[in-house]
Amino acid sequence: MKLADALTRRPLVLDGGLSNQLEAAGHDLSDALWSARLLADEPEAIAAAHRAYYEAGADIATTASYQATFEGFAKQGVDAVSAAELLRLSVELAREAGAGAGREVWVAASAGPYGAMLADGSEYRGGYGLTVAELERFHRPRLEVLADAAPDVLALETVPDTDEARALLRAVRGLGVPAWLSYTVSGGYTRAGQPLTEAFALAADAEEILAVGVNCCDPQDADAAVRLAARITGKPVVAYPNSGETWDAGARMWRGPAHFSAGRVVGWRDAGARLIGGCCRVGPETITRVAAELSGTDRPE
Repeated sequence: MKLADALTRRPLVLDGGLSNQLEAAGHDLSDALWSARLLADEPEAIAAAHRAYYEAGADIATTASYQATFEGFAKQGVDAVSAAELLRLSVELAREAGAGAGREVWVAASAGPYGAMLADGSEYRGGYGLTVAELERFHRPRLEVLADAAPDVLALETVPDTDEARALLRAVRGLGVPAWLSYTVSGGYTRAGQPLTEAFALAADAEEILAVGVNCCDPQDADAAVRLAARITGKPVVAYPNSGETWDAGARMWRGPAHFSAGRVVGWRDAGARLIGGCCRVGPETITRVAAELSGTDRPE
């Protein structure tokens, strides 16, 4: 079943943070490629992390390509041909991990923002000093490769500002794969300070975009953002905030208390969210609770 059709039947459960699951399994993600490094070094570790989320009740696995870019791989000595192979592998690993789920599951190919490639926390600031056209040229080649690997959806995620959103909306045109557009936000604004009314409106008439919403933000910020995205766009909403902790880019660690509560996902669903899960620091146990809340049972569907 196509993902768009599935969304008309029930809300779907997204996975949680891939990096925290890999770190919990003992893998070092301290270099600039983050979880993408394991595509070359330990691909089975990525497949195992995807399986853990499917087993927890996730309907959709998000690939290990968030920080995987031609430019980022080149800095690590990986040529363009090999980089393209690793991008395709990210989709294949998620697909293979879902083959034993015993139910229909889907794959979202992650495309992080330009700031993710910089690995300096700038995806939480935006405003890189690049034009929309320059950002489009950065994103299009990777999106072409990911689309060619035939995921069910492209996850244009952790987008910090409207310039990058405009670039991504241009970059996905004609690829033949639907996409969701998900901003990282603070209060009622993008991380770069633009009103979310403006940010969400950009995608309202984009036929390639099947869902709009937020990710990697404080769970509390998702409450109002989901309602607003539904009202502004009329599209299904995607919501997968982080644990509530704050990323310290200098120390490369999360700080502060976690306060993601599975109990609040019913509110997101009722406000229009159809793709619901967690981002950084939200693990399989929490996704199991999210699935249970959304299905109204004591266990995921």
